[in-house]
Amino acid sequence: MDRIKQHFEEEAQDFDRIILQLIPGYARMVEALVAALPFESAAPIHIIDLGCGTGTVAKAVLEAFPNAHVTCLDLAENMIAMARAKLARFPNVSYVVGDFASFDGAYDAVVSSLALHHLVTDEDKMRFYQRIFARLLPGGAFYNGDVVLGASAHLQAMYMRQWRAFMQRTISDEEIEGKWFPKYQSEDRPARLLDHLKWLRQAGFSEVDVLWKRYNFAVYGGRKQ
Repeated sequence: MDRIKQHFEEEAQDFDRIILQLIPGYARMVEALVAALPFESAAPIHIIDLGCGTGTVAKAVLEAFPNAHVTCLDLAENMIAMARAKLARFPNVSYVVGDFASFDGAYDAVVSSLALHHLVTDEDKMRFYQRIFARLLPGGAFYNGDVVLGASAHLQAMYMRQWRAFMQRTISDEEIEGKWFPKYQSEDRPARLLDHLKWLRQAGFSEVDVLWKRYNFAVYGGRKQ
């Protein structure tokens, strides 16, 4: 986790540019995540963004729900600094520097993007979904946009080819092979999308669904009835 924190600290200034180069359909991912939140636009809801990065998802949430209070949590102080700058015009934002173990309180919604795949084992992910469910208020929702694995080796190999082809539009093969693929292999611990859906149901979530998917990236989640 210290190595991951160091990378995000170093990349904070360029993160918004990098994310568009690395994630196919990133804007649509964020759009789908926010659109799924089951609240009236004027509702005074409390939302936490786990692994908020530079605040892109939090900004989209606050634009859709102007009376919301958003807690931004991230491991990297530089990311939090970037989020503060991006969200400076919004009054109802709190900031927490810490890992997912700092996640506490009660919320109407929990959102996350491109962060929870750093939970190392399947058991870690299952337990964290249980923790999210426990922190949600009745009627609340959890949605996550993240990297996932295919249901088979064939599909996963195809996903990786498609991901490489997308990155090649703006990034050199040398950078892809020398930086991004090694970082993915050493730091990321994605799981099969089908397993995520199963774990959410086992944790107690209902209305579990996939809201958006493009190869090895997906938005999925559910509600606490």
